[in-house]
Amino acid sequence: MSAPVTALIAEDEAPQRAALLDLLAEEWPELEIVGACEDGPSALLIAAERRPQIAFLDIRMPGIGGLDVARAVVAGGGLVVFTTAYDEYAVRAFEAGAADYLLKPIQPLRLRRTVERLRARLARPDAIAAAPLGALEARLRPQGERLIRWISASAGDSVRMIGIDEVVYFQAQDKYVRVVTGSDEAIIRTPLKDLLAGLDPDLFWQVHRGVVVRVAAIERLRKDELGRAVLRLKGRAEKLPVSAAFVHRFRGM
Repeated sequence: MSAPVTALIAEDEAPQRAALLDLLAEEWPELEIVGACEDGPSALLIAAERRPQIAFLDIRMPGIGGLDVARAVVAGGGLVVFTTAYDEYAVRAFEAGAADYLLKPIQPLRLRRTVERLRARLARPDAIAAAPLGALEARLRPQGERLIRWISASAGDSVRMIGIDEVVYFQAQDKYVRVVTGSDEAIIRTPLKDLLAGLDPDLFWQVHRGVVVRVAAIERLRKDELGRAVLRLKGRAEKLPVSAAFVHRFRGM
């Protein structure tokens, strides 16, 4: 008897999460749900520890968005189905990104077609290809939303302007965020999750719940004496923590 297919569900609205669980129990009773959570960080941890074959992900979740979780699932060889309440432009982006999608509220017949597609793709593992998530993310960025070019940081009775090209990493500290450059640092009040929405995902990676780093500044990933993953940066003495949920980013580096 073959092992059951495993799946992760990440949806921040409890009624929607419960409805999807019920529908899946009807349409795919042998599917093994290895985790059902309400936020991105929890979903990333489950993806890293359980390596689900399928993930049903809400595109917008507290802390970390569905696209970051999708990268971890795809890196582990899994398939991603996005759940969304977005309008037609987003649906077209999902279709172009080679990942299936379900519009909320999810309809049983639509879920049935998704289950059929997933079964077919799992039966042909050679046909499974990673969705171009970077291109999908760019297309999903709301029209008119621009990437951050400048960071304004208060310094006494003045405001310091820091170009985004100067930033080496951001690090959350209590209610503030440290903005570290090659020669200095500043403190801002903007939450890290809000900064992430305006950063180029090809240039900045989140590596920990409280750390976002410029990819070009990374020298190497290594394990410390306790076996924890840490980053060494080029020309800098400090080491930055990397949580297990984000280690997948460094495969092949």
